[in-house]
Amino acid sequence: METPVAEHADQPIAAVARLEQLLPGVVMETEVHRGDTTVRVPRERILEVCRVLHEDEQTSFDYLIDVTAVDWDVREPRFDVVYHLYSIPLNHMLRVKVGVDDLQPVDSVTSVWQSANWGEREAYDMFGIRFEGHPDLRRILLPEDWEDGFPLRKDFPIGGYGIWAADNVPFR
Repeated sequence: METPVAEHADQPIAAVARLEQLLPGVVMETEVHRGDTTVRVPRERILEVCRVLHEDEQTSFDYLIDVTAVDWDVREPRFDVVYHLYSIPLNHMLRVKVGVDDLQPVDSVTSVWQSANWGEREAYDMFGIRFEGHPDLRRILLPEDWEDGFPLRKDFPIGGYGIWAADNVPFR
């Protein structure tokens, strides 16, 4: 039995080709894995890339599903900021990644998609990644006075830094 192929399976690849056409040299790497297309672009050009992907009629990524981050700890650059994009009119998805070193800022994409607001705040709160141009970059999950590192970094201690739960509750 044949595996069904998505009706628009080739559209993300066409979107990457269109991106390269409009911004020559911006695509550093493209990967297709199990039908998901990922493109890596330079950190310095993420805002420009997102604007093109959003505004161009041939790509039309009008919906930002999520912004998140990954800590690779020993890799350079240490972090990936990951953007999951969806085009409602064209019914296709694309993942965009940028590499970021510790203390290196990334341009906020809230001017392209307002839905980036909370995702960027969470990446800041949990990983310490700063988003330049963000309208309200402050903690979203941790208390405002939190000073004990960034809990989703791989070098954050499993038991935390002296938090009561790790110090006073026996693990079972």
